[in-house]
Amino acid sequence: MNFLITGVAGFLGSALARRLVREGHQVRGLDDLSTGDPERVPPEVLFTRGDVNDRPKLWTLLQDVDCVYHLAARVSVPESVLYPREYNHVNVGGTVTLMEAIRDVGVRRVIFASSGAVYGHQDEQPLREDLLPNPGSPYAVSKLAAEHYVHTIGRQWGVETVALRIFNAYGPHQPLPPAYPPVIANFLYQAVRGGTLVVHGDGMQTRDFVYVDDVVQALVAAATAPGVAYETLNVGSGQATPIRALAQRIVELTGGRAQIIFNPRGSSGVAHMQADLTKARRLLRYEPQFTLEQGLRATLEHDPRLRAVASPAAASV
Repeated sequence: MNFLITGVAGFLGSALARRLVREGHQVRGLDDLSTGDPERVPPEVLFTRGDVNDRPKLWTLLQDVDCVYHLAARVSVPESVLYPREYNHVNVGGTVTLMEAIRDVGVRRVIFASSGAVYGHQDEQPLREDLLPNPGSPYAVSKLAAEHYVHTIGRQWGVETVALRIFNAYGPHQPLPPAYPPVIANFLYQAVRGGTLVVHGDGMQTRDFVYVDDVVQALVAAATAPGVAYETLNVGSGQATPIRALAQRIVELTGGRAQIIFNPRGSSGVAHMQADLTKARRLLRYEPQFTLEQGLRATLEHDPRLRAVASPAAASV
C-alpha cells in the first residue's frame, strides 16, 4: 500500500514509518520539524518538510495514496493552556486543511491520532468511547474538535475515517523537551543519572501507559480492518498505574540511586485514566503485547540516551 504520514519525524510517526517500511509498503512523510527530528525518519521514506496547512503541497503528496495517518499535532497539555490559538491553528485548522485535500484527491481511508485526554475527569473507570467527553485543556479540546471534523467530512465525501484515542504512549527515543517532558521519559532520564523524580500531589493519580510498539500495532491494524469506518477507538494498555508506583519501580530498575520527592502543590491533572479496550479488541483485534515492566525494560535497553549511562546494577534487578 501507499501511505502518507503527517508528523512522520515525531515519536509515534517515525515508529510507524519504520514498521510500514519493514513490511514493504511505500511511505511518504510530512513534518514541519518544529518538534520532530529528521534523523528519526527511515531513509526509505519519501520525506517532505512542510506545513499540514499547506493544501497545494498536500495535493501533491496525496497522489496515489491509499491511506493517510494524521499524526501531526502540538501535543503538550500545559503549553496549550498558554498558547490555545496555536493549538487550534495546528491541531484543528491543520486537520481541516488535510481533510479538504484528501476530499479533493480521493483518498480511501484516514487514521487520525486523537488522545485519551479528551475524556478529562470522569466518575467511572475504565474509560469507554461512549462516555461524554469532558476536555480539560485547549489541547484536549483541539483533539476532540479534530475528531468531529475528521468523521464529519469523511461521511460527507465517502472517506473512511478512524479516530484512535491514544493514551500515555512511551518508549525508546521519546523526545524529552526541557519544559513539560512526558513522565516516563523524564523519570527514566533522571533515574539513570541518580537524580530526582518529582511526583506531583500524593502520587495516587493513575495513568494508562502504553508502549510504542503496541500503539503502532493498533495504527497498522486500523489501515485495513473491516467495519471500522467512522469509529472512535481507545488505544492503551488497559491498565491503571499510580504515578508513585511508577516512580518506585523505575528507581528499582535503574539501580536505586535516584530519589523520589513529592510536590504537594504541583498539579497532578485528572485523578484517573484507564482505557477500556473492549471496542479495539473487537474491531482491530488489538491486544497489548507489553506489560509496563516489559516496556520500561525495553526502553532502557533500546534508548541510547539511557543505555549509555544506566547503572550496571539495573541489569540484575
